[in-house]
Amino acid sequence: MTELVTHTLDATGAALRYDVRGGLPDGGAGGPALFLIGSPMDASGFLTLASYFTDRTVVTYDPRGTGRSIRTDGAAESTPEEHADDLRRVIEALGSGPVDVFASSGGAVNALDLVARHPDLVRTLVAHEPPTAQVLPDREAALEVCADIHTTYQRDGMGPAMAKFIAVAGRQGPFPADWADEPAPDPALFGLPTKDDGSRDDPLLGQNMRGCTGYRPDFAALRAATTRIVVAAGKESEGQFPARAAAAIADGLGTELTLFPSHHGGFLGGEFGQQGEPEAFAQTLREVLRPSGH
Repeated sequence: MTELVTHTLDATGAALRYDVRGGLPDGGAGGPALFLIGSPMDASGFLTLASYFTDRTVVTYDPRGTGRSIRTDGAAESTPEEHADDLRRVIEALGSGPVDVFASSGGAVNALDLVARHPDLVRTLVAHEPPTAQVLPDREAALEVCADIHTTYQRDGMGPAMAKFIAVAGRQGPFPADWADEPAPDPALFGLPTKDDGSRDDPLLGQNMRGCTGYRPDFAALRAATTRIVVAAGKESEGQFPARAAAAIADGLGTELTLFPSHHGGFLGGEFGQQGEPEAFAQTLREVLRPSGH
């Protein structure tokens, strides 16, 4: 079993925890260190995927305000720019040179900002389903929907807000201008609590919802970056918000969208009760990360 060592790193407004599997600094026979990034998902979501890359150093971390990475500034929300600076700090602390990055969901948004600002730190970025509404043709409605989820959370708590999030995440096609006229989904239908417990520290609904979905990629900087950028989406995700955003970002970069097995969480092997196709997903990721892979 690959040895795992956990480190603590002080950042502006947060104490970050990250894990290193395998030796540094050369990253192992499989290439440079592989950094697996989610947001707001923490390192525990990559247990299965990491197990398929025992031939190289694998790094995972908990984003600020999630899991073991505690915010010390008392801020209620996080931005992709803050997360990108945290990623920079972790990569520089590794001291192993440029890394390969697989980043999913909000982690992909944060990694795009990292590459736009610090392309020298990343050899290859695989940005899997980054859910930024700013790139969508229906951006105004999409941004309003995401803001409504955050507002619902602050007003009514986790159950009603998460029910809306689940409905939005699985929705096919653009958001209509009259989306607010649609009935709100019943939390009970998703097995969610209907009573408000008073907490407001959820990293998805509270801390990251507006910053992540409202992020506008710097396409000029990304096109000029030395980093090889692969934008990806799940085969089963076609028409859904994050996959539509991925396709728009690929188009903005002048590249083809790369399809991965399964869905938004296709790399999951039972983490959080969700099952993807992790073995096939890992094989595709391995092929994409090869220097000659396209």
